[in-house]
Amino acid sequence: MAGLKPLQESLVPLFQETKVFRVYSSTLMPGLLQTEGYAAAVLRRVAELQELPFDDSAGAARARVERSRVLRQPGNEFVLLVEESVLYHQIAEPETMAAQLENLVTAGALPRVSLGIVPLDTRERTQWPRETFHVYDDTLVSVELISAEVKITQPSEITLYLKAFEQLRSMAVYDAEARALVLKALEALR
Repeated sequence: MAGLKPLQESLVPLFQETKVFRVYSSTLMPGLLQTEGYAAAVLRRVAELQELPFDDSAGAARARVERSRVLRQPGNEFVLLVEESVLYHQIAEPETMAAQLENLVTAGALPRVSLGIVPLDTRERTQWPRETFHVYDDTLVSVELISAEVKITQPSEITLYLKAFEQLRSMAVYDAEARALVLKALEALR
């Protein structure tokens, strides 16, 4: 592997071509919403786990944040779902986590961004927390595993992920309710 930065940069064309992004995460803030500090902490741990010969996590984090400019491009739609527990996972030091949570509130208010949070106390869940996955338009699903990213292109499998996504989406809260959950997590840091 040539490092983490080239991987981040290699995704730019896919992000530029995709019109409808759907992201579900039960573990981390979606990459599209990560601050540079949070991304650097995540990518540093990836570099350590994979025992990379050099740590380019800082450059990779900058590339990830740069790639997130797609959030502000006209013509794209972003439907991003996270489990409430993601707000509490201490990936970095408290200051970085606070900045990340504040960024979540800001990004969730962008015009083409729908940010949903599935509350911890959701009753009678139609879906339990799943692996993190991204749906690019209706043509590709990527699933993040410890050792690899699985790319799914079979229409019947994509349909299954879209069905699960919609079920997860129906359990989420949005707008003021989602902001309240983020602010509650932010308060817990203090």
